[in-house]
Amino acid sequence: MSETTQLYLVPTPIGNLEDITLRALKVLKSVDVILAEDTRTSGKLLKHFDISQPLKSYHIFNEHKAIEKLLTEFEEGKTMALISDAGTPSISDPGFLLVRECLANNIKIECLPGATAFVPALVKSGLPSDKFVFEGFLPHKKGRKTRIDKLKEEERTIILYESPHRLVKTLGQLADEFGADRQASVSRELTKIYEETMNGTLDELKKHYEKGTVKGEIVIVVHGK
Repeated sequence: MSETTQLYLVPTPIGNLEDITLRALKVLKSVDVILAEDTRTSGKLLKHFDISQPLKSYHIFNEHKAIEKLLTEFEEGKTMALISDAGTPSISDPGFLLVRECLANNIKIECLPGATAFVPALVKSGLPSDKFVFEGFLPHKKGRKTRIDKLKEEERTIILYESPHRLVKTLGQLADEFGADRQASVSRELTKIYEETMNGTLDELKKHYEKGTVKGEIVIVVHGK
C-alpha cells in the first residue's frame, strides 16, 4: 500500500451547501484532479467555494473505460478526489469499481465523513434505527417484484431511494406485499427549503402522495416485519 493517500472519497451536500465539511474543502483544494459524476453540477459547487482544480468526468457510463487510465495517473503520483452529484460517492452512485481497483493496486484511499441522504431520513422517521438494511433503488422492471418479495420477510428497518414519479407506485406495491398498515416514512428534499417528512402507514402515505405532483429526492423508510 502506498504511504500517501492518492484517492479521496469526498461527500458533497445533498442540498444545503453549508453541509460540506472544512476537511472536504481542504482536500478538494489540494488534489491534482477532481473526478465528478456530472462536471456541470459539480462545477457550480466548486465555483461557489472558489475551488479551481481540474475536473474530469467519472460516471456510471464511462467508469469501466476510465479506470485503466486513472490507474496510470495514480502510478505517476497524481492525487484525486472522487465526488458525486450529491452525498457520499459509491452510495447509489459510482465509486465501488474505482475503490476496488485502487485497493487491488495498493493505492491508498481515504473516505471523508459527510452528507448522505438515508441517515437523516432514518433518524427522523421515528422507526427503529439500531438495525436497518439499505436497499438503494429498487429495480425499475426486471427483478423488482423478486426484490420486494425478499424484503417482505425482512425484520430490520428498510431504507429505499426512489424517484418522485415512481413514489406512489412503489408505496402501492409495498402496501400490497407488506400489508397496508405497515408503518413507514417518506422524506423529501432533505436539507433543502421545502424539506418534508411524512409518517404513517404505507396506505396512508400512498393516498397522500396521490393527491398531487411529487417533486424532489425521495427516501422511503419502512418498519421491518
